[in-house]
Amino acid sequence: MREAVTVQVGGFANYVGSHFWNFQDELLGLADDPDADPVFKNAALDMDVLYRSGETHQYTLLDFTRVLLPTALVWCLLVLEVTMMNFPCLCRSGNVTRSVSKPHGRNLFLQSLVEEGQNPSTSNGGSNSQKSVEYKDLIECLENGINFWTDYSKVHYHPQSLYELYGSWTDFDKFDNYGSAQEVVSDWSQIEEMNERLRFFVEECDHIQGIQFIVDDSGGFSSVAAQFLENIADDYTNTLVLLYCVRDPMTLGPSRRNQRESIMRALHDAVSFSKLSSFCNLMVPIGPPSLSRSCMSPYLYIQDEKPFHASAVCAAAIHSITVPFRLQRTGPSSDLAHSSGNLDIGELVHILSDQGRQNMVTALDVAMPAPSLTDRDAMGNIEMKLHSLTPEISDEDEDPYSVESLVVHGALDRGGQRTSISQVKDSVCSVYEARETKPKFSHLSASLCPLPVPLPFPSIFRGNIGRHGEILSDHTEESQPKGSLDIESIPMAARLRSSSAVLPFIERRSGSLQKHGVARGAIGSLVLHDWGFGREEVEDMGEHLAKLLRPFHPEMDLTSDSD
Repeated sequence: MREAVTVQVGGFANYVGSHFWNFQDELLGLADDPDADPVFKNAALDMDVLYRSGETHQYTLLDFTRVLLPTALVWCLLVLEVTMMNFPCLCRSGNVTRSVSKPHGRNLFLQSLVEEGQNPSTSNGGSNSQKSVEYKDLIECLENGINFWTDYSKVHYHPQSLYELYGSWTDFDKFDNYGSAQEVVSDWSQIEEMNERLRFFVEECDHIQGIQFIVDDSGGFSSVAAQFLENIADDYTNTLVLLYCVRDPMTLGPSRRNQRESIMRALHDAVSFSKLSSFCNLMVPIGPPSLSRSCMSPYLYIQDEKPFHASAVCAAAIHSITVPFRLQRTGPSSDLAHSSGNLDIGELVHILSDQGRQNMVTALDVAMPAPSLTDRDAMGNIEMKLHSLTPEISDEDEDPYSVESLVVHGALDRGGQRTSISQVKDSVCSVYEARETKPKFSHLSASLCPLPVPLPFPSIFRGNIGRHGEILSDHTEESQPKGSLDIESIPMAARLRSSSAVLPFIERRSGSLQKHGVARGAIGSLVLHDWGFGREEVEDMGEHLAKLLRPFHPEMDLTSDSD
């Protein structure tokens, strides 16, 4: 078996991860459910690549703010969180005050998981109407009462997989830039403990295909992740790292900052990007400024202020592009009725970063739900329905040197019936043949298995989405968005593309570092100094960012040689 180990670092990354593992747990449950759609039983997905179900006993992990009460087992996952400590004020004279925050209580959803675990027989009892009322209460609780990523997690994490970063922070809002985590990365004991946790899972793998790294790079966690990635590069030299940099849309939207804050934010983005990209093989930035105003809005109703919503879309996209890692390998004479185009992480990295321009920063596009692939007149052009989740990219991508990896799973025809693998391949090929500017290389992976919609999934679908994710042409407008009570599964399409579309993203970070950190008299040099960077290290980061630009500007190599 070729397993992939997953690492999550930071708040929003764990919001995304919580949804991602809920999808995997739901797929396992549907495969064993005799009443479920047969497509989940014949999905041709090897779930052990990312996820393995464990024993039925439960663990309860408590800290100052979170309650962990899942029901299955994620065995190859490392989750890094930060624990906010309220320390007593120690003075030479006067009274000493000790402040301790109360543990965060279980919400209605977590309580239901506990009750179901203690009384499994009760989950099968009761009338459908009674269950419907109970589920509505749970969904209302999830929509209005999510404060942490653990509030909607229905999986049981291996006790080795959860690690909290300890420090003397008293205000999490100040953990918002690359330099704020220096206390953590300078504490070798914490870094070594993280390494030991990772080693535990790597050694359980029969043959690791790579490491998936999901990091919230909007604040101090990017510094922790960079240190961790550097250690991984040293310890696992031949292990590929696929890095997803995720951000809550609320951290990217317009905000009122003074000049110093704006410079610090620009420098943070440049330093974070430079450091993280130095220690991975493929980077996928995820997190548009707004999902509520995106082109997906005709089908999705997303509230940007709720990380529960935005992270669900990000997790669905990551789930889709990782489907090829789990597709069962087939030979030339094998049955292609259920899937086609399996890849492992190494093959994906080779396709996207070792061909064309050899660019390692890729854009992620998603269609949620995927359009009807056989109705070419109405919605057959899948490219028109793919919308980018990568920020700051070029709107127009007519790049003959681009390379792409497209995944389509659970596709439907115009009548709402599942299309065959051959129909998907024929439909997608016809679309690509009609393109005026074709990519240099394109790989297609297809599976009959759609994206399941588990109970703890936000109600983000509009009234024009049917029970199996079909796009309805004759629907009545509904005031209430649809969720897991109304929709069982969704056809998905997702694409990774390495092209000139990502050039503005790289240029902005390179320009920010040059302007605010490297240029003579740059006022950001003091900020970088406070973050622990000397001038030579800043110049090295600038050179690394320039190196990322060279695939798009070959003349930069000539300039460098002449200098």
